[in-house]
Amino acid sequence: MKKVLIPTKLDRIAKDILTAHGGYAVVQLDQMPIAEAVAAHPDAYALIVRSEKVDAAILDALPSLKVVIRAGAGFNTIDVKHARRRGVDVMNTPGANANGVAELTIALMLADARHLVKADPSCRAGDWEKTAFMGRELAGKTVGIVGLGAIGRLVAQRLSGFDVKLLGHDPFVAPNLAADLGVEIADLPAIFERSDYVTLHLPENEQTRGLVNKDLLGRMKTGATLVNCARAGIVVEEDLRALKAEKKLRFLNDVYPKDAPGPKSVADIADLMTPHLGASTREANYNAAKRAAEQLIEFDDRGVTSYIVNRDIPEGLEPAYAELAYAIARLTRGMVGEELPLTLIETSFYGELKPFADWLIVPVVAALNDQFDRSSDAAAARAFLKSRGIEYVNRDTSDRPGYRNSLTIDLTVSLGGGALRKSSVRGTVAEGRLMVSRIDDFDRLYFEPTGRCLFFTYRDRPGVLGAIGATLAAAGINIDDVRNPHDSSGKNSIAILKVSRPVPPDVFGAVVEKIEAGPSFQIEF
Repeated sequence: MKKVLIPTKLDRIAKDILTAHGGYAVVQLDQMPIAEAVAAHPDAYALIVRSEKVDAAILDALPSLKVVIRAGAGFNTIDVKHARRRGVDVMNTPGANANGVAELTIALMLADARHLVKADPSCRAGDWEKTAFMGRELAGKTVGIVGLGAIGRLVAQRLSGFDVKLLGHDPFVAPNLAADLGVEIADLPAIFERSDYVTLHLPENEQTRGLVNKDLLGRMKTGATLVNCARAGIVVEEDLRALKAEKKLRFLNDVYPKDAPGPKSVADIADLMTPHLGASTREANYNAAKRAAEQLIEFDDRGVTSYIVNRDIPEGLEPAYAELAYAIARLTRGMVGEELPLTLIETSFYGELKPFADWLIVPVVAALNDQFDRSSDAAAARAFLKSRGIEYVNRDTSDRPGYRNSLTIDLTVSLGGGALRKSSVRGTVAEGRLMVSRIDDFDRLYFEPTGRCLFFTYRDRPGVLGAIGATLAAAGINIDDVRNPHDSSGKNSIAILKVSRPVPPDVFGAVVEKIEAGPSFQIEF
């Protein structure tokens, strides 16, 4: 029998399911530190943990270990790279705590609106402060949901009975899915301007860190409420502190830079604070435990690998093509519009890449949405797209001359009112280097997607490239490389520039305005 070690306070359903299966001997140690538990059971085949740190020392102390399952979504406490070197698969159970976080979000909104936290001790003390605790109702209010992943969608569903107007922002959710949820898609400025409540449901990464800053906070209605049950770094704390009193904003918070006892820096600006209780429900613990056990059985009995987060590149596929798929997807997203709702992904894989179509969709989806882990498999990628109402088509290909070992990604977005926009990018790998060969109707580019790059499309005319260079030079930005072809009609051009450093938004905007540019963006590859 395979020994499964559970050195954590996890719901007993995991042990019950695995024991009933008959193929596992389960040892659950609720009180013993993980290092001691591992030392006592070095023959463990699988390890199921919650927030325990599984570092290289823990992994090396288990020579028979084949699987680590994190009963929860995040896996930053596990050394996934060392696990891969050891041949250990690492899984997680995404979505198991989604309902708990959604309900906490609404609980915070209601508790704050009706002053429940302060009213309880007042009433217990014998006071009768009905006027002081005059509240407000959610009905008739507008709630903006930033991020319509599993949690954001559940928030929308749970609020549907409160007679509120729902706005949502998530470029990776198709408009028809949002409509089914009763959510009106809006851009971020509109959400912060129109909403009485703004609730955040995003991961923290390079794109979202500091997203909620003085610009967005300054757009909020006087007396509006910001709810953060996502990640602390999404909100610029100092900007909120500077604007909170002036705009009479309310701030309800469940997340911090570090989950640990001690003073919290937001204590002076948070109207309600909870100690990261989003996933702290009996049901979430039960769901995570149940899914961890079921995933281990599916992995062993049926070879299901959908939730492995540290997979290897398959044998026979050059790693550079995975990086190419990722880069091409990011580039295509920039061309079609990063903030517009995605409705359709189409891919074409040529030559020796064709057998790896299923594997290559994974870096494509990961490039388009950082909530999808790049180490997952094709089944998880398709399920992720389906959950957001996005259609995926992998087109059948023939061995066309000149297309050998290349790939094409087409993205379609909604412009609203039934209008669509589409962009198409093709690339390959030449001498070990990623190469973009075509962007829409601009062919034979032979552009390497590396470094900081700017893209400007415009109606062709003399002097435009010089105007771009002059504006960048005035800002102290050096141009390292340029591609500037016409399309097949000769009427339109694209300027692709590699630059020495990121271009500030005001400088980039000045270029766009000066050359009357069409779709334009900058990206760091």
